[in-house]
Amino acid sequence: MDVLKLKKPLRKILVIKPSSLGDIVHSLPFLNVLRDSFPKAEIHWIIARGLEGLLEGHPMINKLWIINKDDWKRIKGAGATIKELRSLFKSLKAERYDIVIDLQGLLRSGILAKATGAPVRIGFKEAREGSRIFYTHTVKAGKDVHAVDRYLEMAKFLGCDTSEVKFPFPLSFTSQLSPFSFQLPDKYAVIVPGARWETKRWHPERFGELASMLSIRSVIVGGESDIDIAGIVVKNSGSNAVSIVGKTNLKELIEIMRNARFVVTNDSGPMHIAAALNVPVFAIFGPTNPLRTGPYGKSHVIIRKGLECSPCYRKKCKGIKCMEMTGAKEVADIIRQN
Repeated sequence: MDVLKLKKPLRKILVIKPSSLGDIVHSLPFLNVLRDSFPKAEIHWIIARGLEGLLEGHPMINKLWIINKDDWKRIKGAGATIKELRSLFKSLKAERYDIVIDLQGLLRSGILAKATGAPVRIGFKEAREGSRIFYTHTVKAGKDVHAVDRYLEMAKFLGCDTSEVKFPFPLSFTSQLSPFSFQLPDKYAVIVPGARWETKRWHPERFGELASMLSIRSVIVGGESDIDIAGIVVKNSGSNAVSIVGKTNLKELIEIMRNARFVVTNDSGPMHIAAALNVPVFAIFGPTNPLRTGPYGKSHVIIRKGLECSPCYRKKCKGIKCMEMTGAKEVADIIRQN
């Protein structure tokens, strides 16, 4: 791979990676090697509102730009969105970035890169929605590779040493947190029964059955939209699980994951937090490809059925056989063996 030839030392760098939760976790090794390679440069980062808890106060980031990207899609608020974008574009341009790196690879992120007026704007050759037209340089990273490795290909193009992969979460937030509003068991596993796609969700009843078979108690985590399915998990757990779904912010979730013995999860954002913290993960996969989006690292276990139709990447499916065929006892036996 060719390496970008810099005419002068980098003074100010902008990284565009607004979402999603798992993708931002996957980009942390990129941040780590970027900071190591350019210790004197300012690093700014664009992130979506609601996910800023992952990067707020990060010692490797000098400035965090928080955008309301979900609001930009709403026609009713078009006037306010246009006003917000004009102000954002003006502010970004005033920063006079030396280089902009678009890790998102979508139309809006490409437009943001172009709006900075930076002389060097880098994105992936595989970027979607026509965003490539906004870049001055593109990097070919491939599609059937893990997201962490894709982002590190970008780092190689910048001349970074990528021989060591580290996930630099901010230091423990425990001293900054108020006491939890709930009591955690001394020893616990974490269960993540939610996922953005219906097809990626294992039956909550089976998560509950699994919890009833474990030798330690389970703590169920997730967002407010997962409250109902968490209730089903608790109901089927034989009093061996407690739900704190909807009661944590991202900083608290990181701390809860950090202290778990292991995590049982669907293909989800919290799965990637656990993997990045080197907590053993047992991930149940169906329609998605663990080579691309599985927990990163060798200490984790993927549980999936090798059906011909999988991975299909479908968000809707009548049978969801790839998830239906996995039983609670099967998962419990795999956990005991590891």
